[in-house]
Amino acid sequence: MNEARDSRPPPRFIGSEIYRRSTYGGRHPLAIPRVSTCIDLCRALGWLPDSVYIDSPLATTEQLARFHDPAYIAAVRKAEREQRLTAEEQKRFNLGRNGNPIYPEVFRRPATACGASILAGRLLAEPGVIHSPAGGTHHGRRGQASGFCYFNDPVLAILALLDGGLSRVAYLDVDAHHGDGVQAAFDDDPRVLTISIHEDMRWPMAASTSSAESPGSVGDRGGGQARNLPVPAGFNDNELAFLMEAAVLPMLEDFAPQALVLQCGADGLEEDPLSKLALSNTALWRVVAQVRSLAPRFLVLGGGGYNPWSVGRAWAGVWATLNGFAIPERLPPAAEAILRALEWRHSKGRNPPAAWFTTLADPPRYGPLRPAVRDLAAQVMAV
Repeated sequence: MNEARDSRPPPRFIGSEIYRRSTYGGRHPLAIPRVSTCIDLCRALGWLPDSVYIDSPLATTEQLARFHDPAYIAAVRKAEREQRLTAEEQKRFNLGRNGNPIYPEVFRRPATACGASILAGRLLAEPGVIHSPAGGTHHGRRGQASGFCYFNDPVLAILALLDGGLSRVAYLDVDAHHGDGVQAAFDDDPRVLTISIHEDMRWPMAASTSSAESPGSVGDRGGGQARNLPVPAGFNDNELAFLMEAAVLPMLEDFAPQALVLQCGADGLEEDPLSKLALSNTALWRVVAQVRSLAPRFLVLGGGGYNPWSVGRAWAGVWATLNGFAIPERLPPAAEAILRALEWRHSKGRNPPAAWFTTLADPPRYGPLRPAVRDLAAQVMAV
C-alpha cells in the first residue's frame, strides 16, 4: 500500500439538507429519503463530526455549462420557476416525461449534487478521500435529462479533476445500470478510464455482446478507455469478488490513476426493486476497501438505490469503510429509531424484516461463480 496515500487527511463528507425535504413526488422511485437517512445514521453512530462535514454549495450556471448545454440549463431553471414546460420543451429536453418529473426543486436539487462533486474535484487537487452520497447521477446527458438524472455530476467532478492538472482519472461504476452518460462524455478522451459493472439488458439496455451500437457492451470505444462488464441477473457476492480480482483491479492498477471516482449505486442489492441483482451491502463495502488505496485522490459518490432501508444502510457503511469504523452487530437505539421511522410505498415496504431496522450489515449473498461471469472477465481483459 502506498505510504503517501495512507497519509491522506481524514475523509470528508459532503451533504445538504435539501435532500431531507425534496422528493420527486408521487410514487416515483425517488420519492424516498436516501441521503438524509445516510447522514442521520452516520451522526447517530458518532461517525460524522462537524469537523469533517461540508455543506454542499449550489453549482452555478457557469459551472454546469462546463459540460451541459446552456439552453438545457435554462430549461431546467424555467421548469423549477414555472413548474411547467411546453410540450415542445418537454420533448426536446426530456423533462416532465420518461421518469424525469418537474418538481419543486428540479433545478436546485441536482445543482446541489453537482456543486458537491465540483467542490470535491477541486478539493482533491491535493490527495484525500471524499464521500458525497447525493452524487452519482450518471445518466445525465449534455442537453437532456435521462434516467432520473438531470445533470451529470460525475462528469463535472472528473472535469474538475482534469482542469486541476491531472492526466489520468479512473471512473468505476458499480450501479445496477450502465454508466452511459459518463462513458459518452469521455468517449474520445484517453485521460479517462471508465469501468462499469451493470446488469445485462437492464435499462438503458446495455447488452452483453460487443457492438458499437450497444452502449455498455464488453467492447471498448474508439479511445480505448471504456471497459464494461454486463452481468447476469442473480449476480452474487462471490461473482462480484471474482470480477474485481480478475478484471477490475488489474485494469485500474495498469492505468495507475491519479484520481479515482467510484459511483457506488445501491440498486444492485438484493432488496432493490429496480434490478435483479443479488448483492449484499458488504460486497459493496469490500469494493470500496479494495480500491481505496489505488489512487491518492478518491471520490465516492452515491447513485441508484430505491429501497430507503437498503440504500441508507449501504451508504452509511461506505462512510464507515472509508474511515475504518467498526460496524456494530446491532444498531444502537438512536440509529434504529431512524430506520423504524422510514416509510416506503412499495410492496416490499409493507412488512420490512427486523434486520432492516436493527443492523447495518447484510448477511453475505454467496452463490456459484457461473461460467458467464468467468467468461466475461476473460473477454474484457482481452479487449
